[in-house]
Amino acid sequence: MAAQSFDLIVIGAGPGGYVAAIRAAQLGLKTAVVEREHLGGICLNWGCIPTKALLRSSEVFHLMERAKDFGLSADKIGYDLDAVVKRSRGVAKQLTSGVGHLLKKNKVTVIMGEATIPAKGKVSVKSDKGNEELTAKNIILATGARARELPGLEADGDLVWTYKHALTPPRMPKKLLVIGSGAIGIEFASFYNTLGADTTVVEVMDRVLPVEDAEISAFAKKAFTKQGMTIMEKAMVKQLDRAKGKVTAHIETGGKVEKHEFDTVISAVGIVGNVENLGLEALGVKIDRTHVVTDEYCRTGVEGLYAIGDIAGAPWLAHKASHEGVMVAELIAGQHAHPVKPESIAGCTYCQPQVASVGYTEAKAKELGYEVKVGKFPFIGNGKAIALGEPEGLIKTVFDAKTGELLGAHMIGAEVTELIQGYVVGRQLETTEEDLMNTVFPHPTLSEMMHESVLDAYGRVIHM
Repeated sequence: MAAQSFDLIVIGAGPGGYVAAIRAAQLGLKTAVVEREHLGGICLNWGCIPTKALLRSSEVFHLMERAKDFGLSADKIGYDLDAVVKRSRGVAKQLTSGVGHLLKKNKVTVIMGEATIPAKGKVSVKSDKGNEELTAKNIILATGARARELPGLEADGDLVWTYKHALTPPRMPKKLLVIGSGAIGIEFASFYNTLGADTTVVEVMDRVLPVEDAEISAFAKKAFTKQGMTIMEKAMVKQLDRAKGKVTAHIETGGKVEKHEFDTVISAVGIVGNVENLGLEALGVKIDRTHVVTDEYCRTGVEGLYAIGDIAGAPWLAHKASHEGVMVAELIAGQHAHPVKPESIAGCTYCQPQVASVGYTEAKAKELGYEVKVGKFPFIGNGKAIALGEPEGLIKTVFDAKTGELLGAHMIGAEVTELIQGYVVGRQLETTEEDLMNTVFPHPTLSEMMHESVLDAYGRVIHM
């Protein structure tokens, strides 16, 4: 059988791959996408979306427990974990089927199977139906990543879980250990802690949420501790002893190793790129620590071969992958493409309280040689936050003292993952402090705190 020919083949149908395929098809390119498991990738099926559904359930449960604070009464408050998980899986299924519809609508050919690249411009797909040969002048690698597993801490699905197991738990943990306090670890810690698990978080770095501004990390630790979590920083899990119904963790802190007993462990120690069994090494693709090395336009150095999303390295975020997908599709179609600027991509963590940031932390800006002006505004000074019953939080902004450029913004508190985009747009438009100070923010809104933080950086804060 003759090989099917396309202008573009995308390997992987996650948020980078399917978006790239759709944009390419919109631009008139004959496009195919190859997916080995589920349309929508990890994000829609096992990451961004189902975790937010779980966290929404725990958020509502938390609000129900606070009913008295709002003049309401609620008796016998409880939850059905199976029903919570079922709702989460339903949300994921709905969005996954939506991706299939979008691909069909845009006339993208979808091929389910395992792809390899035997030679430049060629893709071989292995499926239940046999092998299928495809050709294309351009190929985009969008194969994503998977959970990193450390020796001795491997998941078994029973006592030790990855994020996948934590999304469809066989039981509700009573005493939970979460290894790693990045976004994935903290979100699961927040979910299970809110539902009643006695939760301990172990972080090898000197603070939780280590990529965030130090002041935000400190605020988060205080909030998590107040909620009943045990936070262990500068700590390392050296060993897990597994027995029936329990795990004994050997945790090293300050040079001393202590044993702690748990019934469940969630390992969230990062990710590794899916670079194996694709034939990349034979093509001459450079791989560094399980990620494909690319330039700012996602080119691999092999003609016609691009890599986007998690496989191409940090930041490991769905919205970064999608933007790269659009950029590469437009580049292939001969349009003027805009490369992604990592420092202008927002990061969001949907724990309680939420955390969001964009740009440089105060420490990083100073390290880069900037003279900075820093503004801060607390949630307690905002009328809408008090009315919502969410008075705990902080918005912090960092400016270049010489030019007024917004270098970074860092937030913790209710709904900050929705607020951060205002500062993202500001950075994209190269907004200065004067532009932000002269902008009228609606009242009463949480967004007013964004304005006040800017005013504070320049000694003009009103409500503090």
